[in-house]
Amino acid sequence: MRDVERRIARADQDRSLRDWRPTLERPDRPRPAEGIPQDIDQHRRLMCDIMILAFQTDSTRFCTLKFNNDISSLRFTNLGLGHIIHHLLSHQESDDWLKVNQFFVSQVAYIARRLNETQEGDRTLLDNSVLLFCSSMLTGNHDASQLPVVLLGGAGGQLVTGRVLDYLDRPNRKMSSLYLSLAAKFGVPLEQFGDSEEPLVEI
Repeated sequence: MRDVERRIARADQDRSLRDWRPTLERPDRPRPAEGIPQDIDQHRRLMCDIMILAFQTDSTRFCTLKFNNDISSLRFTNLGLGHIIHHLLSHQESDDWLKVNQFFVSQVAYIARRLNETQEGDRTLLDNSVLLFCSSMLTGNHDASQLPVVLLGGAGGQLVTGRVLDYLDRPNRKMSSLYLSLAAKFGVPLEQFGDSEEPLVEI
């Protein structure tokens, strides 16, 4: 835990701008609050490590980690993509769009690996957890006809892993139905969530 605290302190002191220089002679808006690293890799990894530590220390049982706003002007200079902002990447299917999404998936893989390295009794922390990784579109050009969803972890033995479930042609194809199923695994059975009254089968 102290190692992550030291990395946060070092990131706060790093005032360098990576692969970009302002064109203004003076700022035209108030400076953002201190504490957000300029290095995207470092910032994302710190956020992942803080979440992992929160689970390891049982400081929380639930956490949401959003890698980037849907409508964002963030430039992924860490990937060599300083020429285009994230929002515009979502309007195309290109190698750049793929590279950014591979970066996001690598963060999820890092979290899963770290959780799997942590023992909790006879299981690992990943065995006792559920990671839900999803996106608001399938490919570029804002294709929302299918939404990729990945579940990692065993939920304390309640989820069967190593499967691919296809609900494309099934009538109850709703994210709300998945949330109903997961809520039941957490010991919170609900009769309805959003627009669904029926959990997903096989979850």
